[in-house]
Amino acid sequence: MLVRRIARPLLASPFIYGGISTLRNPQSRVPGAAPIVEQLTEVADKQLPIELPKDVEQWVKINAGIHVGAGSLLALGRLPRLSSLALAGSLVPTTMAGHRFWEHDDPKERFGQTSNFLKNLAMLGGLMIAAVDTEGKPSVGWRARKTAGAAAAAAEASYEKATNKAAKAQKKAAKQAKKIKS
Repeated sequence: MLVRRIARPLLASPFIYGGISTLRNPQSRVPGAAPIVEQLTEVADKQLPIELPKDVEQWVKINAGIHVGAGSLLALGRLPRLSSLALAGSLVPTTMAGHRFWEHDDPKERFGQTSNFLKNLAMLGGLMIAAVDTEGKPSVGWRARKTAGAAAAAAEASYEKATNKAAKAQKKAAKQAKKIKS
């Protein structure tokens, strides 16, 4: 559909641009990302059997790479649901790190950060819609249920057919047994 061909690149463009910008200068994002990376690695260290790297710049680059890669895939219409999901997952920590409006006292700065925070929430909503868009095709769940239903019906039909054949064979064997006895 034409709308998807236009909307996907539009939705992907800020991620690609921002990701490239961040990859060129990751140090500008490190101070804002540090508290989020510390929280995430602390929780992960308690929950996972491995220790995650704590280098904030590395995490900033990984996030930027996700933005460029998944944004490019979304813009091209390749794996749009998966790329939308990846972008949505990476947008949450990006927003929490970059737009902490509640920490600013200056009304102008606070307004700017609030606007960007809300813009990111709007993009998150668009990504969520893109992540569940089946392009008019039935969902995987619906196809699985339909296939399971068809398989169950086929198995039931086969069972009934086999039961009928077994009953006929039993009758035929009974007739032959009667002939032999007589």
